Amino acid sequence: MGLSPILVDAIFRIIQDINRQGTTILLVEQNARMALRVAHRGYVIQTGRIVLHDAASELLRSDLVRKTYLGEK
Repeated sequence: MGLSPILVDAIFRIIQDINRQGTTILLVEQNARMALRVAHRGYVIQTGRIVLHDAASELLRSDLVRKTYLGEK
């Protein structure tokens, strides 16, 4: 919260670099769209329960996810 967009981009690049080296990363992020763009899998947690899970690319294409969690119409 409150990070400049340049810093956020830098952090996501670092996360991707670490992952490319073979390290698994658990990322908990409010910016769901950006997180799903770099993730292999995604989990939607609502009130402490996993309500959706799939390949990140599939979640980005899901009408339900886009409308409910990403604010698209």
